[in-house]
Amino acid sequence: MAPVDFERLAMIPWLQIDKTPVPGADVELRLMQRGAEFSMRLGANELMNSRLSGSEEALATLACKRIESVRRPHMLIGGLGMGFTLRAALAVLGTEARVTVAELVPAVIAWARGPMAELFGDSLSDPRTDIREADVADVIRSSPSAYDAILLDVDNGPEALIRKANDALYDLGGLQAIRRALRPGGVLAVWSSDPNAAFTKRLRAADFEVNEVGVRATSKRSGARHVIWFAIKRGGKEEPAAG
Repeated sequence: MAPVDFERLAMIPWLQIDKTPVPGADVELRLMQRGAEFSMRLGANELMNSRLSGSEEALATLACKRIESVRRPHMLIGGLGMGFTLRAALAVLGTEARVTVAELVPAVIAWARGPMAELFGDSLSDPRTDIREADVADVIRSSPSAYDAILLDVDNGPEALIRKANDALYDLGGLQAIRRALRPGGVLAVWSSDPNAAFTKRLRAADFEVNEVGVRATSKRSGARHVIWFAIKRGGKEEPAAG
């Protein structure tokens, strides 16, 4: 692949390819493009850019490293986005792995199969991949002891930016539901744009062994620094399901 001339790219105007409402939120998500570069935006905020994939890829590769001894791992990814995490997971997981991706916004799946198809390559048609149009919280609650790893890249991290309902993923009840959905020794990996000491405390309160890692937004040693929590399910008594 030829190197990208970013100076020349910056001279190309952004074009809005599509926009879509976000279920359960009074906002619109926009897909923008200039040349081969894509951007997903919420108002003036850029949620993701196809040039900045380092921390999302690290979310997958570092989580996979923690379950490499599992023969037939089943991974759940919350949020399809631009497919960075999915592609990185498929690149390192074996042929017997399964990767379920829960994406709440139907248009994001359509964009992956349409204007961003080249970016996604063959990841959506990979036989290990199962794309589900669903709220990842619902998938978690309906899947006891189903997953060896749960990766969450939802709504900018533990403090919701887009959809207030996403807070329930990261509160103590949500973390206990995640714990029930994990198999013994399973891994929860959570991406965030910023540190959050209160979330670290909640992870420990939910009986996870916690490791917080700083990663760069790009593969280079520069640019914005993001945070990934890796939380291992400890042994012990399971919390009863709510209701």
